[in-house]
Amino acid sequence: MKSIEVEGKTVQEALNKALIELDKDRSMVDVEVLDSGSKGLFNVIGVKPAKIRVSTKYDYIEEAQVFIRNILNCMEIEADINIKEEEDTIKINLSGDKMGVIIGYRGETLDSIQYLVSLVVNKIHELPHKKVILDTENYRSKREETLKGVAIKTANKVRKTSKVFKLEPMNPYERRIIHSTLQGHAFVNTYSEGEEPFRRVVVELKKDL
Repeated sequence: MKSIEVEGKTVQEALNKALIELDKDRSMVDVEVLDSGSKGLFNVIGVKPAKIRVSTKYDYIEEAQVFIRNILNCMEIEADINIKEEEDTIKINLSGDKMGVIIGYRGETLDSIQYLVSLVVNKIHELPHKKVILDTENYRSKREETLKGVAIKTANKVRKTSKVFKLEPMNPYERRIIHSTLQGHAFVNTYSEGEEPFRRVVVELKKDL
């Protein structure tokens, strides 16, 4: 956020000057009147200019874009950044070459960048919390379909063998997909065990079968 002090014949004139200097719309700034000024006697004697302090509001969209661009520059990756806000969710999509590097092993790099961007977006605690979803090449949806397939195949193995199966460690988002896919399943239950980052989903046969 940036703050400047500006003078003018009137508060409005000072505000107009500040908006031009900051290159912002009125809705994007906070205004504090330091001195409303005085026209003086006959607009000549004792004239005192109005003085205001204008501060830019926290623009989390711009902050997110700048932060991601800095990360991409450090990784020497050229990419287009598309950001959309839908209610309380900020969806960010990256497109370009070398997106495999951004995704990383099973999405670990993508998840790490997403976590950092979320911290940047939500660093002003007085503002409503925003959920951040970072994606590239539709990795999130592809990974979700893969995990759903893993969940169903594992459930079938458990039903066939009556053995307990422990899946590989997953992050909370991926574990939720497994739990959600098998929620209400006729033959198996799921639960999570272990500590992060090694927490995993366990699939077992229902006790009453």
